[in-house]
Amino acid sequence: MDRRHFFRVTSAAAVATCVPAVLARSWAAEQDASAQPPFKISLAEWSLHRTLRSGKLDNLDFAKTAKQEFGIEAIEYVNQFFKDKAEDKKYLSELKQRADDQGVKSLLIMCDGEGRLGDADEGKRKQAVENHHKWVRAAKFLGCHSIRVNAGSSGSYEEQQKRAADGLRALSEYAQPLGMNVIVENHGGLSSNGKWLASVIKSVGLDNCGTLPDFGNFTISRGKEPEVYDRYQGVDELMPYAKAVSAKTHDFDDQGNEIHTDYEKMMDIVLSHGYHGYVGIEYEGGKVSESEGIKKSKALLDRIAARVPA
Repeated sequence: MDRRHFFRVTSAAAVATCVPAVLARSWAAEQDASAQPPFKISLAEWSLHRTLRSGKLDNLDFAKTAKQEFGIEAIEYVNQFFKDKAEDKKYLSELKQRADDQGVKSLLIMCDGEGRLGDADEGKRKQAVENHHKWVRAAKFLGCHSIRVNAGSSGSYEEQQKRAADGLRALSEYAQPLGMNVIVENHGGLSSNGKWLASVIKSVGLDNCGTLPDFGNFTISRGKEPEVYDRYQGVDELMPYAKAVSAKTHDFDDQGNEIHTDYEKMMDIVLSHGYHGYVGIEYEGGKVSESEGIKKSKALLDRIAARVPA
């Protein structure tokens, strides 16, 4: 029995000695109903990328699948699965309506393939910023709070800091009047260096520019001797700016634990920063099906949530 449940049960028992049993049961039920979970769970569309690419699932049915198959009521879109629809109001209206019909919240759109926001070429950097404008508007229309972007760049450590901050600041300034956030994921290159990315966000200096810490994307460079950043340190450094969290999973042991990430330790870090928002499941493994991987990921997060005292 975890501490949270223990205190609720013993408190209810104490009340039962003073009032009729029926009132004690009612009081205990109200205590359980009013308890808030330490975090909420969402589903990143990338978890189903193979199913989507095979044609077995249509992007328009993502919200329905999240709700009916997995019991998840908040979703994170990936622009790759409706790349030509960013300005198609008819399509976006249908996408929004289907989510609304399921009672599912649309949280963000993960945006790729629109250019490097930290490009060394100023003209290309400006074009990349403008390429993301349509996704800011689409996300706003769908009721999302953010678009997730990448901070790709080139040059020295300091040059990349400056270039990425310049592109992110320009995009965030565009998004700000719309009430939208621009959040950056650690996603390869120097963006997978927690210290570097945190310094970039700090340099941007806008409240609507933040991070989306991903538990697994901390490989800075690949090759014979890959450069890998410590994932726990990286998440700790990115959490002060987090407006969403990506719970990356690959493989599980017989007890349902993720074998590459100590989820107890990682979620302790997340919660230690006072974050109680959505934690998005992003299953990328291949040893079990996407559906089974999502279910295992959710079970793991549910188990951790149940252990956290209210």
